[in-house]
Amino acid sequence: MAAVAMPALAALPAHAQTAEPVQADPAPIEQVAAGDEPPQDDIVVTGIRASLQSATNAKRNSVAFGDSIFAEDIGKLPATNLAETLNRIPGVRLNRDISGEGTQVSIRGLGPSFSKVLLNGAQFATASDGGTNGAGGGNREVDLDFFPSELFTRLDVAKSPTASVLEGGIAGTVNLRNARPFDKPGTHLTVVAQGNWTEANGRVGPRGAIVGSHTFGDTVGILIGVAGVSQDIRVDGYDSLGFADANLPCGPGCNVSPPEGNGFSYANVAPANVPGLVAGQPYDITQTSGLSLSQLSKALIPRLGRPSLTTGKRERISAVAAVEFRPSDALHVNIDGIWAKSTRDYLRSNINWQVRNSGPGTTPQSTGGMVPFDITVDENNIVTSGRFANSSFFSENSVFNQDTEFWNVTPSVTWKPSDTLTVQLSGNYGKSDFFREQPTYAFQTAPNSGVIVDYDNTGNGPQPIITANRDLGDPNLGWQWYRVNVQNVRRNTQTQGAHLDFTWGDDALNVKFGAAYDRAERRVRAYDNTIAFQESVCGTSCAGLTGSVPTSAIPQYLMRTGVDNFGFLSRGRFGVTSFIVPDIAALNRVTGYEQFRDNAPETRGAVTGGSTGDVYETVYGGYVEVNGQGELLGRPISANAGFRYVWTDQRVLGPSQVGATIVDIEANSDYEEVLPSFNVAWDVLDNLKLRFAASKGLTRPEAGQILPGITFSDPAAQIANAGNPQLAPFTSDNLDLGGEFYTGGTGYIGLAAFQKSINGFTVTQQQQVAFGALNIPFSSLQSTQANALADRARAAGVPVEQVAITVNRPENLQSLRIRGVEATWVQPLDFLTRGLGFSANGTYITQSSDSGLVAPGVPEFQYNLQGFYENYGLSLSLNYVWQDGVIAANAPQNNLPLPLLADARGQMDLSAGYQLPFMDKAFRLTLDVLNITNEPIRTTFGYENATYNVFYPGRSVLFGVRANF
Repeated sequence: MAAVAMPALAALPAHAQTAEPVQADPAPIEQVAAGDEPPQDDIVVTGIRASLQSATNAKRNSVAFGDSIFAEDIGKLPATNLAETLNRIPGVRLNRDISGEGTQVSIRGLGPSFSKVLLNGAQFATASDGGTNGAGGGNREVDLDFFPSELFTRLDVAKSPTASVLEGGIAGTVNLRNARPFDKPGTHLTVVAQGNWTEANGRVGPRGAIVGSHTFGDTVGILIGVAGVSQDIRVDGYDSLGFADANLPCGPGCNVSPPEGNGFSYANVAPANVPGLVAGQPYDITQTSGLSLSQLSKALIPRLGRPSLTTGKRERISAVAAVEFRPSDALHVNIDGIWAKSTRDYLRSNINWQVRNSGPGTTPQSTGGMVPFDITVDENNIVTSGRFANSSFFSENSVFNQDTEFWNVTPSVTWKPSDTLTVQLSGNYGKSDFFREQPTYAFQTAPNSGVIVDYDNTGNGPQPIITANRDLGDPNLGWQWYRVNVQNVRRNTQTQGAHLDFTWGDDALNVKFGAAYDRAERRVRAYDNTIAFQESVCGTSCAGLTGSVPTSAIPQYLMRTGVDNFGFLSRGRFGVTSFIVPDIAALNRVTGYEQFRDNAPETRGAVTGGSTGDVYETVYGGYVEVNGQGELLGRPISANAGFRYVWTDQRVLGPSQVGATIVDIEANSDYEEVLPSFNVAWDVLDNLKLRFAASKGLTRPEAGQILPGITFSDPAAQIANAGNPQLAPFTSDNLDLGGEFYTGGTGYIGLAAFQKSINGFTVTQQQQVAFGALNIPFSSLQSTQANALADRARAAGVPVEQVAITVNRPENLQSLRIRGVEATWVQPLDFLTRGLGFSANGTYITQSSDSGLVAPGVPEFQYNLQGFYENYGLSLSLNYVWQDGVIAANAPQNNLPLPLLADARGQMDLSAGYQLPFMDKAFRLTLDVLNITNEPIRTTFGYENATYNVFYPGRSVLFGVRANF
């Protein structure tokens, strides 16, 4: 962890760089609103040790629970964005994209949507969707990979609320403070130029920043900064979409216990080209498989076991502008503006072993079913080895073109008409737009063409070894059309607000009161022209009989991946390492893709699987807070107490299909809450401080979960997601108890225990509903969904309307209780070597609920270790962050009573710098090495040997120079 301090949610100046560090205590810092001004005697420091000293002193002077990271630490941590930086704070967990880069943070176990993220003390939202695999959340979470660390000077994480701070974060509140000119008066220019080498593709991408500021005396200051990065991306991995068991061809009167998943069917009769069997004749599946019917009915294999290659480019440019006007000591004006634009242009190529929907049927995607040979299973019914004749593969190639833009302005005014009265007025306005274009071209091996899969899951490797008896990288293998898709998503957010705050009194006793208005609009809309595009490209059945690209022409558009070392970062073997990709540009030209993209009609469900619709929220709030200092038993004590009242008006629109028309269903609601809070800190001894906090918090339901309507989340039309506009907000009764023992200098040992009793926590409940009861026209389904649904109806001998669909619907639970302990130790080791020291923190969390279900994403243990050395112009920081395995998603999954489990993971990073001893020490060489031990990102399906997915981002090295003038 870089630095620990109080959770001041204010626009406070950074402890910025100077030629020499100033070892002194910073002035006491209060928890204030967006427009608050810092004490005029704020101390400017530099270096790891100096900023740790400032953070330690600030924590010592604080009342509430929380942690902060100062500017010097942000610049010297091995972090590429603000999410990576926050990962060093106790109790903060990082969500990572498949590339390994951090995107969102969770505090004390609860997910990103339970943390309120503020920008200069005001709410904001980004329209991005959580990364490459992001399903598109409700936008209460914020993607922090948008914001480069070079443009920010302080990050604060509040863990116990105060009445004057905006509500919305049961888990905690994060405030991001951008750089301002009076952080460092005078004329200054900082330039950062780096190269970013990634092991996955062996390429170097540019990364840099330039920040300039100038102050005109003590009155006016201007700061402008720009940061950008361009990086080629390659991620090798394995994906499965979960596991499934099979329907068995055991005939009438079969006494096999009903399977639970039924994700596919084995062959009814022997298919063609299966060694040892006569095509069209019955066969004994128990003899071929070596298992009884009961065992085979429960045997689990991946639904779509698939090596996955993601390649492309990611670019981001961000800019900040800040103006400060100080005409007198009594009047300060700030205007802060931030703009950012991010693009992701990826190609995701999967070679899918087609288990899902692989049974007998009449659709072009049907294969006649596989025949299992020599199957072995473990005690959990996970298949450990076997041979599957009459297998089929399809090559799925999806383009991910994502563009996100964000801008935000936060003006604020602080006026102090007298020594005992301060008035603060602040406003904010922000917008963000996101567009995701995702066409897909998929090709299938010919049915009954003799493809055999050898499946090896015996080695306890990161992924199973799936080997085919054919060269799947051969464009002339006999590929046929499987499907094509034209699917786009647009997301838009808009936030605005105004806050008025008054403080009356002095440091010994003051009263704060104020009012707030905040409005947020979140819009997610999806567009799909798949049916028309499919008919144009490959005919109504996608069998290559008609259309612009017949089956005979497919080979001229296919090529090998061009990657000859797929999976080289894996610690275990891959089976299939060579597969095909199409010439996307050529296919787009010949099929007229652009006209289908530009004229795509609106649909109900997004390609990401997320809900679509609009959410409009208007929140009015007011608060009263009393802050005081005194003595208890002759020792100093500080406290604040107050309450916040909030009233929320909510309007929700969700698209629903009536016949051939999309119409919006509207739901309206409003609710109010009173949120009390109390914080106290007591100096029991000169070097021992005790703390206590009690509060009530509120988080509104995730916007994506309250949207009405039903969408299918998989191409097989087995599972549907339903929104619930009646979800109530979550409230939490919070208790915090802790303190610190200060060992001298930067050193201290801290301990904090916390409990959150959450009412109305949302979990996903499943129920079986007949398709006809969903009010979704069969004609509105995608072709693959319609075909799969028809196949299941034929197999069951019932009309399509009676086919059972699993519906996931969020529901409020009665309660969820989270308890935890955080421990921190920051210690210089000057008695060994001057400049040496370490920082360590760890968190232990338990949870329970009256339903037995728990919040996903909560690690039981996590810890951060940092060793540092700084002397003679050299600075070194070695960081290791580890978190326990977590439940990524509660059971059931794929109609099976199993959860998704994310593996425990530790990441080691190194940051080093050397101040060149000339030109007034203006230049500093930098070297950062990320993910030194090459840790993968892996999730399993209930059991360790049931790999759900695994990605190998590899190591990254950033090297360059930082110059300060």
